[in-house]
Amino acid sequence: MGTGLLTIDLDAVAANWRALDRAAPGTETSAVVKADGYGLGIDRVAPVLAAAGARSFFVAFAEEGGALRRALGPEVAIYVFGGHMEGDAPALRDHALIPMLNSPEQVARHARDLPGHAYGVQLDSGMNRLGMEADEWASVRDQTRDAVLLSSHLACADEPDHPLNRTQLAAFREMTNGAGAPRSLAATGGTLLGRDWHFEMTRPGIGLYGGAPFKAAQPVVRLSLPVIQVRDVAAGESVGYGATWHADAPARIATVSGGYADGIIRAMGNQARLWADDRPCPLAGRVSMDLLTVDVTHLAEVPEMLDLMGPHQTIDDVADAAGTIGYEILTSLGHRYRRRYVGGPR
Repeated sequence: MGTGLLTIDLDAVAANWRALDRAAPGTETSAVVKADGYGLGIDRVAPVLAAAGARSFFVAFAEEGGALRRALGPEVAIYVFGGHMEGDAPALRDHALIPMLNSPEQVARHARDLPGHAYGVQLDSGMNRLGMEADEWASVRDQTRDAVLLSSHLACADEPDHPLNRTQLAAFREMTNGAGAPRSLAATGGTLLGRDWHFEMTRPGIGLYGGAPFKAAQPVVRLSLPVIQVRDVAAGESVGYGATWHADAPARIATVSGGYADGIIRAMGNQARLWADDRPCPLAGRVSMDLLTVDVTHLAEVPEMLDLMGPHQTIDDVADAAGTIGYEILTSLGHRYRRRYVGGPR
């Protein structure tokens, strides 16, 4: 048992989708499953979301859309955030994918390569990352009257009082009022901002997988790492690369299988905690490629496995220790873990 065990609760994924669906009554709730279902396996999480009621899905690239179509079949709509990039036409056509066109150049490419094929339009309402700005949109608006969706993305939705939320809402309305197509502005954070941001479709992503800002989310992942060895360390001795941790008194150190090759962010060295049931055990020293060293001095008995994520520590708790966000924690999970899926359609 040299690798950790990643347990993924599919019932929790479904419950989180239903909760976010209830938060936006009268609006279609889609599901964002890009980056291999946020690292949890698109072929496992997407069917669960479809069974819960999702009928529209979003991926980043056409290649992801093909994998999703194979997992879900023909009955759902699959949108591609990256739009219609050069060379995408065969995948978009063969898998019935809906590109979210991001520029006048993509509008022209789509009209040339896939005339009559469904598409949406992505607009930049103030994030300055992806989508057409107002003048670009004005230049192609008459050519895109048959778009099936108009979307944009909020930059600060996880900060409810941030003034940019209202600024972007006003800009999106100004750009799309009277356009006639369904609209979508809200991801997880926008869904929680309230009805003004919901329009005809919401697009939750991280909240489905147990992450902030959806504080009521059910936890989805548990990561349990095996203990390889336990050693006694004398007062004054150091542990790990760079000798960054020193024992103030005699200590017991557990060497645990897991490291940055498994997506355990190196920056959480000397910061994060692992858990033995309900007892926290701090990291002692740096995260190395395959190993962690953990202070278990206070435990009467060291268990076979310690949890990095689970009932007592969320993905966002771990992210805080690493100075990052829950998105990175999930999508960085390596492929060396044994994966165990619980729940799901019966």
